[in-house]
Amino acid sequence: MASTYSSEKVDYSAAMNLEPVAAADWLIVAPVLVSLIGGAVCLMMRKNTDAQPKLAMIFLALLVLVNFGLLIRVLDQGVITMVMGGWLPPFGIAFTVDALGATLSLIASIVAFCAGLYGIVTVGATGRRYGFYPFLVLLMAGVCGAFLTGDIFNLYVWFEVLLISSYGMLVLGNEKPQLDGALKYGVLNLIGTNFFLIGTGMIYGVFGTLNMADIAIKMSELDSPASGTLLTIAVLYFLAFAMKAAAFPVNFWLPASYHTPNIVVSAVFAGLLTKVGVYALMRIFVLIMPGSREALADLFAIVAILTLMTGAFGALAQSELRRLLGYLVIAGIGSMLAGIAVGTTLALSGAIFYAVHSIIVMTALYMASGIVNMMSGTYDLRQLGGLYQRNVAFAAVFLVLAFAVSGLPPFSGFWPKVLLVDAAFADGRALLGAAILLSGFLTTIAMGRVWIYAFWRGGPEGTPDGESAGPGAAAAAAIAGGGAAGLAGPAVWLPLGILTAMIVYFGLQPEWMLELSTRGAVGLVEPRGYLRSVFGGL
Repeated sequence: MASTYSSEKVDYSAAMNLEPVAAADWLIVAPVLVSLIGGAVCLMMRKNTDAQPKLAMIFLALLVLVNFGLLIRVLDQGVITMVMGGWLPPFGIAFTVDALGATLSLIASIVAFCAGLYGIVTVGATGRRYGFYPFLVLLMAGVCGAFLTGDIFNLYVWFEVLLISSYGMLVLGNEKPQLDGALKYGVLNLIGTNFFLIGTGMIYGVFGTLNMADIAIKMSELDSPASGTLLTIAVLYFLAFAMKAAAFPVNFWLPASYHTPNIVVSAVFAGLLTKVGVYALMRIFVLIMPGSREALADLFAIVAILTLMTGAFGALAQSELRRLLGYLVIAGIGSMLAGIAVGTTLALSGAIFYAVHSIIVMTALYMASGIVNMMSGTYDLRQLGGLYQRNVAFAAVFLVLAFAVSGLPPFSGFWPKVLLVDAAFADGRALLGAAILLSGFLTTIAMGRVWIYAFWRGGPEGTPDGESAGPGAAAAAAIAGGGAAGLAGPAVWLPLGILTAMIVYFGLQPEWMLELSTRGAVGLVEPRGYLRSVFGGL
């Protein structure tokens, strides 16, 4: 019997990149490396609750710098790719960064830096000892990894990293409402993760690869890019990422869980986590499976409309500030889904701009609600009042945030809504465009109600208007417990000021963000640059 073993040497050089990686290209993986190392260092210093915030802020500041450098390199060089272990795609694991991934990674790191700063006041020694800062920095490894990877399975891995970190942050404090919220959050995300994993297994079975660029090429060569098997995979991915993005009807976990943790944890979650789900929907359905997106476009539009209405009407029905903001997160997801449903360059540009705006404004609104609680001792609109008289500047900042989240000029939410409505009507989806406008109108009413109750009204419900502008009993208790000391610190006001300044800047000077959003959208719709970066010569 002849042996099947051959001593003939195999030349692996064709499958390997034997050239050294350019020093500047290490920026591609630098955000992930900085986050992983920073998280590990903070974890080692877990018992030193004074040193933890300082270390975390150093690593988060470094994260902002490397992400800024990465975006500058992408804007200068175009899409860039780095493979692990020298193995060329599709054999090796690739990190591929385009304008979309680099922009979202930078904005996410700025928000995380602001959250770390805000946490210096709002997270006590117990929260630090149980790992707030290690979890925050490690969360950024998952978020940045998801935005920068070029491999579907690694997208799944980075989702897991951010989910594990988010579970830890959600239960900080170990109170019953937090555990209840974490259970709902965990179960729904576990179901979504399983859909994601099943879809990934099926797509590997069909194409024999998990490299996004390789799948996109093979998908474009199919005669029927919307066959039964591929539609099944598309539906699995849609369910998985719709759950993570909190789209209708699998969004009930968000308002049931986001009001339970420390307010800075809610701010980070509201800003970042759902946007990673929206990013995955864009990457999968526009870059990799455009045929499936076209086949499911009507479903996307219906889900977008229902998500918009659920968020807007849910916000109107709430009297608890954090729950109200949770519904506004959902309404924003509806706007981004509308962009994917239309699928044109204009619509996707609007969706990307809206994602950036929503990351900033929702984080800022949760931080502002934390300050409202420090000033009054409650999140209940019925117990709020008189905050305008106590701090006029803060009242003005909150009004700016209310205008921005409603999509009113001259702030950052205005321009993406214009793009999305214009794209929807141009594509013949008038109902979708009208839903975006109606959602903005209802959001304006909901936020106007918050501002009037909390700031303009003289005192809590039942108080003769204008007679009680000072703190009530609950506020006095909060101030006695450290609220006033917290308010005195720059760690409370500086992050809110940074985020508000970005909202104003992107509203008054939208050109830079419009250019970034357009480049990101073009890279999804016409992915030749992305494919050329991975395989070269296409």
